[in-house]
Amino acid sequence: MSGHSKFANIKHKKEKNDAAKGKIFTIIGRELAVAVKEGGPDPANNSKLAQVIAKAKANNMPNDTIDRGIKKAAGDVGNVNYKYITYEGYGPNGIAIIVDALTDNQNRTAANVRNAFTKGNGNVGTPGCVSFMFDRKGQIIIDKEEYEGDADELMMQALDAGAEDFSEEEDSYEILTQPDDFEQVLQALQEAKISTASAEVTMIPQNYVELTDEAAVKNLNKILDLLDEEDDVQAVYHNWDE
Repeated sequence: MSGHSKFANIKHKKEKNDAAKGKIFTIIGRELAVAVKEGGPDPANNSKLAQVIAKAKANNMPNDTIDRGIKKAAGDVGNVNYKYITYEGYGPNGIAIIVDALTDNQNRTAANVRNAFTKGNGNVGTPGCVSFMFDRKGQIIIDKEEYEGDADELMMQALDAGAEDFSEEEDSYEILTQPDDFEQVLQALQEAKISTASAEVTMIPQNYVELTDEAAVKNLNKILDLLDEEDDVQAVYHNWDE
């Protein structure tokens, strides 16, 4: 896995996200509502809710905001009409793209996602057309500038907590877990006062693809930017080696 600076990508995303922090909190608020509707308000008995809470904390959402969101969702279960939909498709030069959306209007979202692909010279495919190229994993990124301890010690802490893989990049450490183990590994790191640059259950490409054609890079960025602007889109995964 080494050789790909995941943290550089995450910092780039974070800079964009910081400018739209309200959108991030709105996205997580929707996820909290759906998780509560599907499994109840207690994260101890609702693993999906526990994962969303972990994501919220990793994005610096205040605890009282999280608690208010859960309580509001618990008292408003009948009015939560959002539904998860995943779109899969191809960008320029066959770059694989997965789009997770949470919407109350499937027709609107499908049209907007399709429009983003079309404008970037890509196309939406059938379900399953690219997801086999990814693995669903818990991913925790730690900035080396924020961690002064020993790398081997960090690796042992992560593995002892249940992580399945640890790798060192130029500017960061990456910890991978099975989705069900993500929360306990993150909690162990938080209890050890280890700060994280990013922590979420995500889709990790099995292989990365380089783009050398400037037109292809421009078109792919157009797709990704349009999807980023779409309110219903929760997350976008791709196998482009940026």
